[in-house]
Amino acid sequence: MGIFDLFKQIESKSVSQTGPITHIVVGLGNPGKEYTYNRHNAGFMCMDVICSKYGARVDKSKFKALVGECTVAGKRVLLMKPQTFMNNSGEAIREAADFYNVPAENIIVIFDDISIGVGSMRIRRKGSAGGHNGIKSVIEHLSTNEFPRIKIGVGEKPSPEYDLIKWVLGNIPEEDRKKVSEVYSKAADALETMLSGNIDTAMNKFNS
Repeated sequence: MGIFDLFKQIESKSVSQTGPITHIVVGLGNPGKEYTYNRHNAGFMCMDVICSKYGARVDKSKFKALVGECTVAGKRVLLMKPQTFMNNSGEAIREAADFYNVPAENIIVIFDDISIGVGSMRIRRKGSAGGHNGIKSVIEHLSTNEFPRIKIGVGEKPSPEYDLIKWVLGNIPEEDRKKVSEVYSKAADALETMLSGNIDTAMNKFNS
């Protein structure tokens, strides 16, 4: 490699790291130590794995959230953990999307889903809230349901009569944490495919 080729490579790498933020990846959850291992905090826990994989830290306070940055598939990505509590998650996402002028189709939201079994995940291009108050808030504030999402399976209630709030705010059992952790790793891997613009490929490869 000649010296000019080397300069071009360095310049290209610099541009990819300092260009504008074009995508946002959000993990949903509730702030506070008492919620750390709740089923409802699967999005937060998944974000921790994403940070580890891509060498990022979500520790700056901005947009009513804790945020950080990383580069994935050549895209400069804002990582977010909204601090508004689950039911108002859309407020933080809307602020960030407006600030960086990021369209809804470039916002990936990661959250828990009780209709999916433990150890499974689903990637979708769009969809309804499906009874999830965090997603309901995101749809309301973005004025669209057409944003990609990664659903982390946390398992359904033990019986129809079981209180939903008690279930989602309950901790993931010790015996299920290994399965769920493996899903977090798969979600982190899927991000690269999704951010490359290949959501259909990601669904075929990672949905389980």
